[in-house]
Amino acid sequence: MSALSRRLSSLDWSIHPPYLHAAYESTLLRSPQKPLVPLPQTLSEMTGPVYGHDEIQPLDHDLTRNAVSDGPPIGERIIVTGRIVDEVGRPVPNALVEVWQANAAGRYRHLVDQHDAPLDPNFTGAGRVLTNRAGEYRFVTIRPGAYPWRNHENAWRPAHIHFSVFGRAFISRLVTQMYFPGDPLLPLDPVLQGVPDERGRARLVADYAHDVTEPEWALGYRFDIVLNGSRMTPFEDPDADDDE
Repeated sequence: MSALSRRLSSLDWSIHPPYLHAAYESTLLRSPQKPLVPLPQTLSEMTGPVYGHDEIQPLDHDLTRNAVSDGPPIGERIIVTGRIVDEVGRPVPNALVEVWQANAAGRYRHLVDQHDAPLDPNFTGAGRVLTNRAGEYRFVTIRPGAYPWRNHENAWRPAHIHFSVFGRAFISRLVTQMYFPGDPLLPLDPVLQGVPDERGRARLVADYAHDVTEPEWALGYRFDIVLNGSRMTPFEDPDADDDE
């Protein structure tokens, strides 16, 4: 059995979102209609590509400065930090963590996003970083805005940041979303509510972290990602639409 097949078969589907969730309309089209067929993995799939420090640029983690622009982006500056750990809390060093998000007006810099909200020339909405020896990552960014997404009547996605975590090979990618505490849209969001377990949904909401907050500069949030075990962070289909 391949590593991917073992991971899928070991997931607790009472916590992780199903491929088909009727309230999340696009899953009706993209969810598998037949049983998955495991494919054997070759050595090249398991060993490459490998990510190294030479691929990460000094400002890749700072979404307020990594755009080729003339000034800072518009919006509330925030710091998002956390740890990537395994089921017993051991750190996962040298994991590639990528994020992408909408700007403060709730719009992605993407051709598919035609939301009637302004683009920010000083904000690309994407960043990446490698975890350190303690499994820690840190991003500086702008709090994203909510946006309409036409899934249902008067549908709005709550503020969120997409996370992608890579291991040592491309095939080890895991994708999830981080939400903000106190957002009134959380109970109305079919994507978050697609996680069937209340504890699993709570693990997708970041904690406000006053020790991370920097005086007169930025609020801080902590979002840890657990890769497996009973406290595993709910993950989603990595092929899901980026603008959702």
